[in-house]
Amino acid sequence: KTYWYCDWDMQLTLYTDYSLRVLIYLGIRPNQQATITEIAKSYGVSRNHLVKVVHNLSNLGYIKTSRGRGGGMLLAHEPKDINIGEVVQKTEANFDLVECFDKESNTCPISPGCALIKALKVARSSFLDVLNQYTLADVVANAEQLAPLLSIDISSIEKG
Repeated sequence: KTYWYCDWDMQLTLYTDYSLRVLIYLGIRPNQQATITEIAKSYGVSRNHLVKVVHNLSNLGYIKTSRGRGGGMLLAHEPKDINIGEVVQKTEANFDLVECFDKESNTCPISPGCALIKALKVARSSFLDVLNQYTLADVVANAEQLAPLLSIDISSIEKG
């Protein structure tokens, strides 16, 4: 038998991953401030990477930030009002699964007659449709399980 193998790597960028992680951390304790350093330490990631992510999440209106002593960040909305699909679409640079999705840089010679592109566009749309069904509230519904994994004191979680 001959098997067709595809090495496409459908993967969100680290930037989007970190954006979701920040929102999850804040969603576990939605009414309590957190710092970039605190979140970076909890996830074991670079503080410098999170600085850009937090700045963007603030510009997009997902979080509120304050500087200086006692500063930090909070969710700008209730977790139930933050749609995961929307966050992914706003933080991911593009969803060009294959070269031909970008008409300006496409060099594939079969593009004018290729039927695969339709299937890939449907797959991309389905992926986003599924993510659009989830909110941050859904993702942090198990906050009691997530909190210890991120070194968050369970007793610090305010009951909503």
